[in-house]
Amino acid sequence: MKLRKSAAVAVAVLALSATACGGKEGSAGDKPGGVQPGASNAPSLPKYIVATDVKVDSPTLKAAQKRGKLIVGSKADQPYLGFEDQATKKRSGFDIEIAKMIAADLGFTENQIEWKTVDSSTRETAISSGQVDYYVGTYTINDKRKQQVGFAGPYYKAGAALLVRKDETAITGPDTLKGKNVCSIKGSTPLQEIKNPKYGAKTTELAKYSDCVQQLLTKQVDAVTTDDSILKGYAAANSGKLKVVGEPFTEEPYGIGMNKDDKALREAVNKSLETHVKDGTYKKIYDATLGLSGSPYTAPPAIARY
Repeated sequence: MKLRKSAAVAVAVLALSATACGGKEGSAGDKPGGVQPGASNAPSLPKYIVATDVKVDSPTLKAAQKRGKLIVGSKADQPYLGFEDQATKKRSGFDIEIAKMIAADLGFTENQIEWKTVDSSTRETAISSGQVDYYVGTYTINDKRKQQVGFAGPYYKAGAALLVRKDETAITGPDTLKGKNVCSIKGSTPLQEIKNPKYGAKTTELAKYSDCVQQLLTKQVDAVTTDDSILKGYAAANSGKLKVVGEPFTEEPYGIGMNKDDKALREAVNKSLETHVKDGTYKKIYDATLGLSGSPYTAPPAIARY
């Protein structure tokens, strides 16, 4: 991979373009409590210097260069991770910024990104059929998925946890779910885990996490399970109404999904991740996004090349 940058990566104030707003799809409730993304007292995001003369022997990248834009898949209903403000159509969050960072290293400005919302149940199809060039959206790397798509990363490690109403006292962890109705989304690894007979839980399967959270708020389900990073975002977005309980009970390493056979693109993305962990860009992104939800910063796992 050959990447020539016009300048070293610089850091400047860049407010998040959207926050979780009450009453819109993706918010599932009130505005977040505590420090808001883009607020005057929030950490600033880095500015990504766009690489020039990028030469990567990647069919995916060459097609994107020819069309003049990258098509990036993401989530749109996860506060602090991947969120789309329905009024402005602006996207914000940790995954969104990671995707922008990678795009800049591949030679694309933020304005040359076409965002495509992809639900968990259709991720493999969207990637393998070429509907997106790469996907950044709380996407757990596992052997089953590797049979259909390729992964760069991991760039973050989460774990399945439980989101409950603030006044809930009976549910304290997965071993207290017997007879309880737990919501998760179709195609997710936490859903498959919570179906394990040892937990004794009933399950409700929906298309979006925001729908699960709404059913939790209206007492149609007793808990929501997915990655702790996602749940902390919803808890922060519904301050005083929801809380995360228990310790994570699975390991969920997040990867960047792309065409299975495009090893050149995978390596380019891996190098981008490694570079920006070392130069501090990654931590600045984290502190200004996911870090605001209450998840303390930890260094990401080592890149797993295969």
